[in-house]
Amino acid sequence: MLFDLTDLRLFIFVAELKSLTRAAERMHLSLAAASNRMKELESRFGMRLLYRENKGVLLSPAGEMLLAHAQQFMQQLELLKGDMQQYNNGIKGHIRIFANTTAVTEFMPQVLGKFLTAHPHVNVSLEERLNHDIVRGVQEGTADIGVAAGAVQGQGLEIINFSTDRLVLATAIDHPLAKSGNVSFAETLAYPHIGLHEGSTLQHFLNRLVSDSGENLNLRIQVRGFEAMCRMVEADVGVAILPQSSASRHSQSMKLAVLELSEPWAVRERSVITQKLERLPAYARELVELIRASQLHVVKSVLE
Repeated sequence: MLFDLTDLRLFIFVAELKSLTRAAERMHLSLAAASNRMKELESRFGMRLLYRENKGVLLSPAGEMLLAHAQQFMQQLELLKGDMQQYNNGIKGHIRIFANTTAVTEFMPQVLGKFLTAHPHVNVSLEERLNHDIVRGVQEGTADIGVAAGAVQGQGLEIINFSTDRLVLATAIDHPLAKSGNVSFAETLAYPHIGLHEGSTLQHFLNRLVSDSGENLNLRIQVRGFEAMCRMVEADVGVAILPQSSASRHSQSMKLAVLELSEPWAVRERSVITQKLERLPAYARELVELIRASQLHVVKSVLE
């Protein structure tokens, strides 16, 4: 036999982490055992799969091909486990999700709380990623489900739009812009901004907008979440751009002015991304439906 499941899982981790040491740790193997497995795998195929360099491990062209097949094989295995789960409660499923900042902090905790309660034998990995990393993760099979906002394109992917959100400006109630009704992004640049951490999708998007315009963004402070952002705004440390859903919720308990942004990009479609929805295990398809239903409920609540 050319390989076993341990070989494939180890190889996928090596490719994802670009490190044999970290992959061995993830698999709970010694570095020597992991190295031997990779050498034996190359020997069985009769070709080099990995290039070992000072900065890490890179895949050879043959390794890239093996990675694509290994990821597809593991996805099919997850599908099999999911479909068989109803007959054997001892089998656990695992869903890997890459999502943007808003999804991770705003609605996925509630969705996953409900889902995991209903599926005690399913584990979930939720990672905050930038939009392009979300798309690439689903394409390459390192994520089963992606949740993104804004324009999303990916060849061979199924992109399901499930709600619309708007980016708005939050200011202190006595801020000079507070009575403006709506403002342009350019107008906000005259004031200090409260931003999210550098790894967030939203901050990356705003940084790119400023860079493309040739202007400067005065980031007074960067925080980890929308609640902290709104508290800084309430204290008049600066203004902040954030999703309307979050601004509306926090404005109920904080003294904030919430203004619409006039740019078309302020309105963003939210999407669930998969390779093929019907190929996901039944429990993963149920999670997709829960994500969609949760946001339909939010929209209905706002309209009412």
